[in-house]
Amino acid sequence: MRHMRIAVIGGTGHIGTYLCPRLVEAGHRVLSISRSLREPYAPHPAWHDVQRVTMDRVGEEQAGTFGAAIKALKSDVVIDLTCYTVDSARHLVQALAGDVQHFLHCGTIWIHGPGCEVPTSEQDSRAPISDYGRRKLEIEEYLLAEARRNRFPATILHPGHLVGQGWVPLNPAANFNSRVFSDLAQGREITLPNLGMETVHHVHADDVAQAFLRAVSCWSASVGESFHVVSPAAVTLRGYAEAVANWFGRAAQIRCVPWEEWKQSVNEQDAGITWDHIARSPNCSIAKAQRLLGYQPRYRSLEAIREAVQWLVASGVIEA
Repeated sequence: MRHMRIAVIGGTGHIGTYLCPRLVEAGHRVLSISRSLREPYAPHPAWHDVQRVTMDRVGEEQAGTFGAAIKALKSDVVIDLTCYTVDSARHLVQALAGDVQHFLHCGTIWIHGPGCEVPTSEQDSRAPISDYGRRKLEIEEYLLAEARRNRFPATILHPGHLVGQGWVPLNPAANFNSRVFSDLAQGREITLPNLGMETVHHVHADDVAQAFLRAVSCWSASVGESFHVVSPAAVTLRGYAEAVANWFGRAAQIRCVPWEEWKQSVNEQDAGITWDHIARSPNCSIAKAQRLLGYQPRYRSLEAIREAVQWLVASGVIEA
């Protein structure tokens, strides 16, 4: 693989924190583009070799100058981790067409709704049930059409629930309330909706970074394609809760209640987030990424989450 100049839009975010150092270590010249000079979630010596570029994407897009600004960086590869509308994607594609060798977009497994046969593959029908999923699907369809019709070198990677150092992962109640982890750590009872058998599908942000690097390295196999990037297996809410309690030498105290009752026991925000996740119960296949990209996640779901929880305990976010 030859060494290239690679621009990472959103380079200090969850994925970029791990991706930029990986790209540097692979010998590439890396530009991290973000709104401010905020630090990444986890330190790494390779960040000394990353060129930091500050750029307000929202403001630049409103002015119609974002695409031109990215083009002016003269990158061989552009990795977009912060695109959320098809207009935003179209703005970049029109600016970069003919001037970039590879364009990689970060999607989401939320392009899928509830599954039929699981694990869900990239070839299965898309039926997103949220505005976020619908917008990401629209971006995917646009980029793949541009790849087919106009040979725009686009690749889309669809991560699951991101896990890493520095933020609270999706918890066993399928929301982001850190108290659920504290309750399990201290042996207190938690409630789960329904039977606790809905699934969630996490992925360590470093494994997503690995997938982006492999897609860059496998240009001919990745261009014009989309890939799920998740851990090897989804987990049930109940199994997840039992594992967390076990990490702290506890037996999980779980009470399952019907959804309508459960949602009254939490705040509106937590209930909404939980519903968004359990209504899908994602369980996605990584066979395509393994076959075409050589993707091999280092972390299983619970391994990734345990590492994040240990950091949160040490930081005082979770009371153990």
